Amino acid sequence: MSHLPNCPKCNSAYTYEDGDQYICPECAYEWSKSAATESTEEAKVIRDANGNVLQDGDTITVIKDLKVKGSSLVVKVGTKVKNIRLVDGDHDIDCKIDGIGAMKLKSEFVKKA
Repeated sequence: MSHLPNCPKCNSAYTYEDGDQYICPECAYEWSKSAATESTEEAKVIRDANGNVLQDGDTITVIKDLKVKGSSLVVKVGTKVKNIRLVDGDHDIDCKIDGIGAMKLKSEFVKKA
């Protein structure tokens, strides 16, 4: 008996094969077999400006003055940010900066502390 992958959308174990696709009966999500083999064990690695690998919970330092869009605030060079969270998207770091609040940052403007 072959082991079928769990659904990438809802993590259901009840997936089944239909031709060259996998189908989840619980959420009706369909994905190709080739996409399933490519995406397993291949997580996106996020690196800082110096090439160090970043992880959830790391402490980082801002290396460039960053203007906060929609306000007159500026995140200054050398600002330390603790307990970051990595997310998918254009801005790949989600964090909270003292005095400013919740922010999304690009990893190219930070270094690991």
